[in-house]
Amino acid sequence: MKTEKISILHIKPEDEPKLLEILNKVWGIRSAQVDSQQNEAIISFNDAAGSLGDFEQAIQNLGYETKRVQHDEGGSSHDEDL
Repeated sequence: MKTEKISILHIKPEDEPKLLEILNKVWGIRSAQVDSQQNEAIISFNDAAGSLGDFEQAIQNLGYETKRVQHDEGGSSHDEDL
């Protein structure tokens, strides 16, 4: 199981249900949380069944722009445009 964070640009509280619905349809999903105040989704998934790219594509198919949060070896994170 793998847990990842995806930044989603310009989401509103009313967008959360449709984002959760589409994330929960991606193969391999175990859990998903969407936080419009933080502009992010946190997903846990079986990485043998799905990939982070599958979740990013599902979000992008709804018309949202995503950024992947990268973690470096020092433990800090930064956003990467996709």
